Amino acid sequence: MKYSDEEVKKAAEILFPECRKCETTICCNENILGTTDDEIYSYDIIITNKRGKKIELATLRNKHIKDALKKLSKTYGYCRISRPQQSIERQKRNIKAEYPSATILEEAFTGTKMDRPEWNKLRKVVKPGDTIVFDSVSRMSRTADEGVKTYFELYENGIQLIFLKEHYIDTEVYAENMKDKIELQGTDEDEIFKGLNNYFRKLAEKQIRIAFDQAEKEVQDLHQRTKEGIQTARLNGKQIGQKRGNTLTIKKAAPAKEIILKHSKAFNGTLSDIECIKLTGLSRNTYYKYKRELKAEGDD
Repeated sequence: MKYSDEEVKKAAEILFPECRKCETTICCNENILGTTDDEIYSYDIIITNKRGKKIELATLRNKHIKDALKKLSKTYGYCRISRPQQSIERQKRNIKAEYPSATILEEAFTGTKMDRPEWNKLRKVVKPGDTIVFDSVSRMSRTADEGVKTYFELYENGIQLIFLKEHYIDTEVYAENMKDKIELQGTDEDEIFKGLNNYFRKLAEKQIRIAFDQAEKEVQDLHQRTKEGIQTARLNGKQIGQKRGNTLTIKKAAPAKEIILKHSKAFNGTLSDIECIKLTGLSRNTYYKYKRELKAEGDD
């Protein structure tokens, strides 16, 4: 991975305090014969002093920059459940046990979509060098294609991903697996060794795909079992759900409807819908459902 000039400057300011006071220029060099990031990329750190003289302070390698940026990096724990009725405590406990200083972001949202409020918030604040910890790969995504795409987007941006239950697909493990496993010898057999090294790299990528495929399959299997269970119950004559035309009476419905009738502008009150929602403590969907029912009753 090639570091940006901004990232190298941050690392240089940590390693060489004088960079904070002087104009700093970064000159990136690429060695096409290198096989690892440390061998391919090097960065000359050049400062301009008050007299205008340019001084080459040092040449940094990727490992130097990575170690320096770790001092500025943050660790986040991302916890997700599908429904508010589920408990999220186990995930938080597992992450805190391994990373006590992690900042936890949590939400109740389906894993089949990547467009999630807390996840979007995390994507906006996370930066190169930071770490995101998940209890398992399924907490990140339940959709294989989007999960794999997001994994590599974060990896390419220098963000470390850790999966407590699937450490074999941690980005650090993946980066290690992408290195040549067999050293080239400068002989005719090198072509074979190159083929084997490429095979190992493709295998590393495939492992990540398999992990996300499994997470997606789990939720698909759950949906299928639920569907089959409902079909079996109906075949056995059981009533599934509410009979059409019946209105379900809930204990909180009556007092909530009284408040809506009394205060909503729709019924000659003075409060807006948002104010009524806050007053009743109802969810938006439930509030508008009760409001529709009250209008229907009035029409009758």
